[in-house]
Amino acid sequence: MNDILMIGIDAIAIAMMAFGLYFRRHRRRDLLVAFVGVNVGVLAVSLVLASATASIGVGLGLFGVLSIIRLRSTEISQREVAYYFASLAIGLVAGLGGSSLPVAIGLIALVIVAMAIVDHPRLLAGHRQQMVRLDRAVVDELELVAELERLTGGRVRQATVVELDLVDDSTLVDVRWSPAPRARQAVAA
Repeated sequence: MNDILMIGIDAIAIAMMAFGLYFRRHRRRDLLVAFVGVNVGVLAVSLVLASATASIGVGLGLFGVLSIIRLRSTEISQREVAYYFASLAIGLVAGLGGSSLPVAIGLIALVIVAMAIVDHPRLLAGHRQQMVRLDRAVVDELELVAELERLTGGRVRQATVVELDLVDDSTLVDVRWSPAPRARQAVAA
């Protein structure tokens, strides 16, 4: 009976996280399918491993190998990696945590609440990160920062040159910046 209850709890939890949090905020349908699929797959395998004589370590090793293969097959952001692992964790806790129902529910809720808080658009609204390609090679750091601040309209906190091409006359920069106060107020509104 606990397995059926945990399957229901898992379904509600992954729906809340995938549809209620991720899709509503980021609108990537392909990853929505991946998060739900990973969760359901992990739940199924966890339920089988919980009732079998196979080692939990074997199952976790299998999950690790599968997640590494999947995560390396396409480029996704660190935010999406976090959602992947949250989906995995919810399925794993639901599949293996049936013996202690209150603890399993609490852990699943903790994962969802943590994702809701750390991925909230207002949490770090004053911080941005972008890759910027300038159509000229800029070697001088002060000149680079001034140009980036002109382009972003904000204050550059960190600028890391990723690529400086003197032949094609371009600069690729990873920029961490804060928008001007007026821009932050517009985002908050």
